[in-house]
Amino acid sequence: MAYQKGEGKSVVIALGGNALGDTPQEQLELVKNTAEHIVDMVAEGINVVVSHGNGPQVGMINNAFDYASTHDGKTPAMPFPECGAMSQGYIGYQLSQAILNEMKRRGIMRSTACVITQTVVYPEDPAFQNPTKPVGAFLTEEEAMKRAEETGYTYKEDAGRGWRQVVPSPKPQRIVEFDAIKDLMDDGYIVVSTGGGGVPVVEKDDSYHGVPAVIDKDRSSAKLAADFRADMLVILTAVEKVCINFNTPEQQELNAMTVAEARKYIDEGQFAPGSMLPKVEACIEFVEQHPEGRALITSLECAADGLKGKTGTVITA
Repeated sequence: MAYQKGEGKSVVIALGGNALGDTPQEQLELVKNTAEHIVDMVAEGINVVVSHGNGPQVGMINNAFDYASTHDGKTPAMPFPECGAMSQGYIGYQLSQAILNEMKRRGIMRSTACVITQTVVYPEDPAFQNPTKPVGAFLTEEEAMKRAEETGYTYKEDAGRGWRQVVPSPKPQRIVEFDAIKDLMDDGYIVVSTGGGGVPVVEKDDSYHGVPAVIDKDRSSAKLAADFRADMLVILTAVEKVCINFNTPEQQELNAMTVAEARKYIDEGQFAPGSMLPKVEACIEFVEQHPEGRALITSLECAADGLKGKTGTVITA
């Protein structure tokens, strides 16, 4: 029997990069597996909003436009916010299609919706004073300085490999399309939104303006889940459980953490800055903003069991 909307928990799922591919062709195959696990949750009666990363994809789009505009003289340079929106579009299309196909295969009479999402950031965010996230193609120093003069963007030398544009990573403040996403979820749609953290925008003169930046997708997902008052935020990664003393003989898997325990582990340096740390920090932000909610970190393959309390690492207030 098909699941009827509105009966189950609400869950925001943040997909890790391992759920997507580096090329559109590879991704099209990988998202079929991803969709199976997501629909496992839908089949249990859960209302699902899916977010995703976009690092390789937005870089690919940015590099392609950079190369074309430099070499063919006909293609315009594409601003970074527009590259982010393009990546949301094609990733969302493939995810939505795969989820829809899997639901149809199982006889679940629900539909999907992909929402290209903008995320408000503060122009005063300290991250804007220190851009750190490299994007786009490698350039010579001369090319980079010329681009910087023409565009006002910041370019830095990247580990001896050349010069690249760097963009800030500000904190998400508000999801512009929040009401639309919530209405769709309440109507029973499986919503794909906030891809890559959302296109960063600032508010100026009572209107929105895109800015070249990268928002951490787990933090945007945490913000979205807290504003929803979602029952659970699920951050999917490559491992089944969070570990302390990772990759040592004393490695220990964690079934659960309170916010206080998580902060203690962070102070001890237990979580790698470019890997597990931002995921744990996002879970802390969600639980602190919505103490009745729970956050779960686990792998895609274990997500359905994690929602049942059988595995994964749960973070609570």
